[in-house]
Amino acid sequence: MIRPRGLSRAARAAACSGALLLAGCGTAAQADTLREALVQVYNENPTLAAARAQQRATDEEVPIQRAPGLPSASADTRFVEFIRQNTNNFFQPQRVVTVTGNLGVPIYNGGAIKNGIRAAEERVQAGRADLRATESSLFSQAVAAYMDVLRTQALVELSRNQVDVLRVTFESSSDRFEIGDLTITDVAQARSRLALAQSDLRTAFANLVQARETYVQIIGEAPTNLQPPPPLPNLPDTVGIAVVTALDNNPDLIAAKERADAAGFDTEVAGSGRLPTVSLFGTYDYQNTLGTIPDRLVDPDDPSSPLIESPQSATGIQAGVNIRIPLFQGGLPAARQRQAGARESAALEQVIATERDVIAQVRSAYTSWQAALAVIESSQVAVEAAELSLEGVRAGNSIGNRTVLDVLNAEQELLSARAQLVTARRNAYVAGFTLLAAMGKAEARDLNLDTGGPLYDPTVNYERVRDRIWDWDRDPEPVVQSTRTVDIPPSDATIGPVLEPGE
Repeated sequence: MIRPRGLSRAARAAACSGALLLAGCGTAAQADTLREALVQVYNENPTLAAARAQQRATDEEVPIQRAPGLPSASADTRFVEFIRQNTNNFFQPQRVVTVTGNLGVPIYNGGAIKNGIRAAEERVQAGRADLRATESSLFSQAVAAYMDVLRTQALVELSRNQVDVLRVTFESSSDRFEIGDLTITDVAQARSRLALAQSDLRTAFANLVQARETYVQIIGEAPTNLQPPPPLPNLPDTVGIAVVTALDNNPDLIAAKERADAAGFDTEVAGSGRLPTVSLFGTYDYQNTLGTIPDRLVDPDDPSSPLIESPQSATGIQAGVNIRIPLFQGGLPAARQRQAGARESAALEQVIATERDVIAQVRSAYTSWQAALAVIESSQVAVEAAELSLEGVRAGNSIGNRTVLDVLNAEQELLSARAQLVTARRNAYVAGFTLLAAMGKAEARDLNLDTGGPLYDPTVNYERVRDRIWDWDRDPEPVVQSTRTVDIPPSDATIGPVLEPGE
């Protein structure tokens, strides 16, 4: 439960569980909940699906970096047709097929492969943190979209109710003008306020359409009678606790640290270019003239010379050690290492920048959350006072002690207080969830979402691919996993007819 200090129990309860003004237009047999919306995002949002695919691509960097350190084998085949032979060559085949097999075994590469693998593994860890950040960011957007629909629906209801109230006031003023109890000024004031309220109602309709379309964009389905949200879990008691938690768990900060570590290994890789490399090699050669030279040849210049045997095929095998010692490369390895060192320095500075950003986000979100809770408390008092004031002003107007303008002003004050309360409840919930996201506590695993199966685990794919060495190994063709929204009808915010003044 939320336990903000210095606030009443009523304000805390309102901030945790929402309020009647955020409940929409009633209760239906089927209704959407915030938990169902988050599950929909988790399972079918294209941005999250793309981030998971990108992480799988990052996983492949480890076997890519490991491959140069493994043995390699290749075969070359060559066919030659001799159009015209050298007349000095006793052996004059018409064609030759040559097959060469090569085997290479790297022994030492200056540490480039080892450090390249370590850098790739660090980037895999950074990618996992980025995936967490994407998930919590989308959840924050989903919560904001969900609460915006509830808020705009409530504001539409308030605006429509205000139109109904002002229509009654206008009609009553017109009737009293007919009997000489009010002046034409009073009627004009009532008519003006009614026209303004109808204009505000149309604006509220447009805002509701926009909120519902944003909901469709993020959630992937149209909102249907959204229910008040559940209490937010694990909100901190103090901003200090929130900051400490964020410094340990914020995924953006974790990713920045992992990338800095990877940049350190990149510096070592760049420096390996000045070190020797050692490898073993083996070569097998096979040549066949395909029977295009005679079995026995005679020297044409000396017919009495002995016959020469002419084999049709030949083979050869070679094996050895190749040692390459760089002596001078024009300063290239040093330049690469200095470049990598500069990038490592930038990555280290980025860690501090990200840390500053996280601290600022947490403190800002905490302050916004506390401020919204305080606004809820004061707005509740304002609503109660405005309701009491309106009753008194209406009673005074009925006996002639209050003017129509006084009634109109009291009605406007009550509407403003109610709208402020609705907005404050939305802001408190969104700010609270934003605070959890900045703390690294707004992911599916933290919210105990029932996603219809196990949560997505990026380590599964990593373990699947990290040791694969078969060149012809491939995955199935990619298919789209997220849902499209093209078939969802346009949002309709019309709740009831909007009558013109005097109708």
